[in-house]
Amino acid sequence: MKSRRTLLIRTGHGSAGAASVPGLPEAEPARPPMPLDPPDLPPASVAEPVPLVEPVAVAESASVAAPVRTGPVVPPPPTEPPIVPAPSYPETSSTTGTAPAFQSLFVDAPSLNWAGPGDSWSDAWAVQHQPASQLQPQPQALAAAPTAAVPAPATGVDPTELPLTAQDIALIRDSLALVEPVADRATAHFYALLFLQHPEVRPLFPAAMDVQRDRLFRALLAAARGAEDPVALRTRLSELGRGHRRYGTLTGHYAPVGECLVQALARYAGGRWDAATELAWRRAYRLISTIMIEAAEEAARTSPPWWQGEVVRHEQRTRDVAVLTVRPDQAYPFRAGQYCSLETPWWPRVWRHYSFASAPRPDGLLVFHVKAVQAGWVSNALVRRAAPGDVLRLGPAAGGMTVDHASGPDLLCLGGGTGIAPIRALVEEAAEHGASGRSVEVFYGARSAAELYDLDGLRELAGRLPWLTVRPVLSGTGPAGGALTGELPEVVGRFGPWDGREAVLSGPPAMVRRGVGVLLRAGLPAERIRHDLVGELAAG
Repeated sequence: MKSRRTLLIRTGHGSAGAASVPGLPEAEPARPPMPLDPPDLPPASVAEPVPLVEPVAVAESASVAAPVRTGPVVPPPPTEPPIVPAPSYPETSSTTGTAPAFQSLFVDAPSLNWAGPGDSWSDAWAVQHQPASQLQPQPQALAAAPTAAVPAPATGVDPTELPLTAQDIALIRDSLALVEPVADRATAHFYALLFLQHPEVRPLFPAAMDVQRDRLFRALLAAARGAEDPVALRTRLSELGRGHRRYGTLTGHYAPVGECLVQALARYAGGRWDAATELAWRRAYRLISTIMIEAAEEAARTSPPWWQGEVVRHEQRTRDVAVLTVRPDQAYPFRAGQYCSLETPWWPRVWRHYSFASAPRPDGLLVFHVKAVQAGWVSNALVRRAAPGDVLRLGPAAGGMTVDHASGPDLLCLGGGTGIAPIRALVEEAAEHGASGRSVEVFYGARSAAELYDLDGLRELAGRLPWLTVRPVLSGTGPAGGALTGELPEVVGRFGPWDGREAVLSGPPAMVRRGVGVLLRAGLPAERIRHDLVGELAAG
């Protein structure tokens, strides 16, 4: 009987731009309490307050007294990097098979590393905003909109709480067809509404909005478009809900976002927008937000919204590629083949996705391969500036490019550039499980021999593991040195057929798409081809 194999391929990482900062107003009026301010605490538990602002004297003219401005006192930058305490990794319970519940390191300041049920910041925000009422349709808007057939709900039932219907999905698709050609303008209008009406949410977003602007709005549109596939929708939205916790997103934030989304869509959907369309979108957004909130609150019971990780090793493999070893402050659960988002101290609230380059280790250390890309804020900081002692923030692990090592077909792994990182992790994980009788073939591609920075390490593994084969592939000019030549997907195609295998693709998005096409033409079913287009999720 012919043995089965699995093909593994995946994507790179990438960048952001800059944004202007508006000037200060002529004079700052007294500010009312903001929703994200911490709630008042009993006097017995609060230390003597420290003033956050000091008056700054402004020169006076001979005839007119100039106003006195107040502004925040900015402390000097630290001279030493913060030190992350050595992690403590609890043993898995022998009776239940699950790890103990997460214990926050920062119990005195829950907003630093905790957001979820029981967090006083979250509770105070939710009480002030009452999100349920904000999701109801505006009576004035519905009255002014063109008439349409809207089914009358039973007495006392909020129509937005009813399930989506086939007519709702059709209305959403019709309005999307009008909005998508002007999505850039609709997105800009959405954020203008959000920040004007709810300025307290602006600190949750990065200073430069060029990448984030596209991401959130398009994610909402994509989720609404996929509302007819509840299983896939729940899987994707649950991952988004858990991931958004790293931004400081709380349950009460979802209602303002939904209201501004509806207003932006109403402006750019033109004649397609009526009472029935608005109700359809409100129902869709209620479904989207409910799934994300439930996933976030469930995750908050067992894990932090982010981890802090100290860089303990920084290896410069090439001029543009570095290998970072990071020690998290808490036990960090993940699987080989997954990725996580990283934030550096130099670019607050700017997150980029990177794959794990090793399987879970007994010492809890994490390894990442990072390539500095042009105009890449995070990648350049990690490659050229990060050093041992620097502390990063890590979001939760995500991605479905994992392998069942209990049983399964042979593995054929394709990694282009730093896309070799998750491939190496999968090989290490397979070695830990004894490979279960499967063979593993790795095709490792780059433009030049110098860019095959991890080839020696993979060959060392192949020398110890009889079931592992490593094939370097060079697509550029210059000496091949025994490597195969040509574009990686086409080289893989020449080694086929690949029927009976599974495919996981890891590398630049263009390589992944070409690889998928080659494998489909070679007869590999689409359900056996897996990849995470991390490079498209966030570049830079």
